[in-house]
Amino acid sequence: MSEICVDRQAALEAEGLPGQAELEAWVAAVLARHPGESRRELTVRFVDAGESRTLNRDYRDRDRPTNVLSFPFECPPGVTLPLLGDLVICHPVVLAEARDQDKSLAAHYAHMVVHGTLHLLGHDHIEDDAAEAMEALERDILAGLGIADPYLTPSPPHRDSDTEDERADA
Repeated sequence: MSEICVDRQAALEAEGLPGQAELEAWVAAVLARHPGESRRELTVRFVDAGESRTLNRDYRDRDRPTNVLSFPFECPPGVTLPLLGDLVICHPVVLAEARDQDKSLAAHYAHMVVHGTLHLLGHDHIEDDAAEAMEALERDILAGLGIADPYLTPSPPHRDSDTEDERADA
């Protein structure tokens, strides 16, 4: 198994952003559940609300910031690269959600990285069955990291909102 390579980018200055080692551990936990996966490189970019809103508007037609956007890498035919894609995580949204849901910021960031990486691997939550399977996988991965079930914490009712994400290409 090859090493995981996370290109960590911080497009804003903020306290509480995960460090390199945390990102690599969270991505490794996801990839451990996908043993046949050879793509092991991704970018995780932390952004402000403005950049998140622009990307969400341009790629998903939703004119508001969101917690995490996933951009799977589409390799040209005949080319083999180990790239999974990019995650864009909006710090102000994640910070507000962690507070609203009474979670630690680190635990919520772990959830966003796990969730986003699963999207890069092709998982989605568009249909109910797929959503249930994806959430069960998230719970299991996060439990292995010592993080409580993120779906048991108090949160607003489920709705298509700025705190729900989908793959950017979906």
